[in-house]
Amino acid sequence: MRIQIINGPNINLLGKREPSIYGSSTFEDCLAGLKSRYPDVSFDYFQSNIEGELIDKIQEVGFDVDGIVLNAGAYTHTSIALQDAIRAITAPVIEVHISNVHARESFRHVSMIACACRGVICGFGLDSYRLAVEALLQAGR
Repeated sequence: MRIQIINGPNINLLGKREPSIYGSSTFEDCLAGLKSRYPDVSFDYFQSNIEGELIDKIQEVGFDVDGIVLNAGAYTHTSIALQDAIRAITAPVIEVHISNVHARESFRHVSMIACACRGVICGFGLDSYRLAVEALLQAGR
């Protein structure tokens, strides 16, 4: 199975950015853990702070991978273009968030991409990524 993980803006600052919300681990630590836990899964990783680059990556891989785990960061709440990109591809997409967005500012309560995704996982820290991988593995069986 091949899973693409795509992270949006500011996820590159994990471990430094607001550790009280996002924890002290880096995403590289999380990815290493996923690769160790799921040795039979091929993981590809991409991060960008630029919306168009996220769309380009979704279009590039969205017909070839078995699933996409997407943390679109703040673009989750603003991007119809990401929603359209998700709708255009055949790979299932799981939206993830590290924090519980529903326990935060009200503008974070609305996702523009959730309606195009297979599911949404939020609030479990970096373990949200593992839960998304599990969901994709279950769907692929």
